[in-house]
Amino acid sequence: MVRRILHPNHNVVPKNFCRLPDGYGVVKIGVSGSADLTYNGLDAFERAKEIGREIARAGAIITTGATTGFPMYAAMGAKDECGFSIGFSPASTEREHIEVYKLPLDYMDVVVYTGFGYSGRDLLFVRSCDAMVIGPGMIGTLNEFAVAYEDHRPMGILEGNWDTDELLKLVMDSAHRPNPNVIFDSDPKALVAHLTEMVIKNRTELNLVYENHDGWSATGKGADVIL
Repeated sequence: MVRRILHPNHNVVPKNFCRLPDGYGVVKIGVSGSADLTYNGLDAFERAKEIGREIARAGAIITTGATTGFPMYAAMGAKDECGFSIGFSPASTEREHIEVYKLPLDYMDVVVYTGFGYSGRDLLFVRSCDAMVIGPGMIGTLNEFAVAYEDHRPMGILEGNWDTDELLKLVMDSAHRPNPNVIFDSDPKALVAHLTEMVIKNRTELNLVYENHDGWSATGKGADVIL
């Protein structure tokens, strides 16, 4: 077996974590984008890595769909800066992930095997993030965008030499549903900084709780809302 030569930072313990205001949890920023960058140019690879580097520099955790292309290069960038990376796989097991879906394990510290295929994976992936970065992509990226948009999750659309950002502007205009949590920027550093600020603001000012109609709280007292 060929021995891989790794970047020296890729196996280093993460340097810092951006704690949320209440001291519990870490800011988790998901990166969505095409698994196939054939149509987006070489610039997409470098922009993806810079997004990952900025996420790690901010002390946030990068999360991806455990796939190739734009998300993998973003995870690579995060590991360049000793960041922590989580991947959400469509597969049920590691073997299925590798042999059936033909997906990598590179640049991920933790892989969550959802077993729900691509569309189910997308939902769990987005719901597990505090914010999302949307890069150049196709139908899977649009699906992840739609979930984040419906949830009013902080979302940064990366502008570049591709048409995804322009397409998403058309989608938002046609939806007639304003969403103040979506920003557009071509600068990875500014995009990540803005998203981190939005996450912290949401936690300190809004502290959103989704109503659950199961009728039982964690203490079994029949509360209307499960926290």
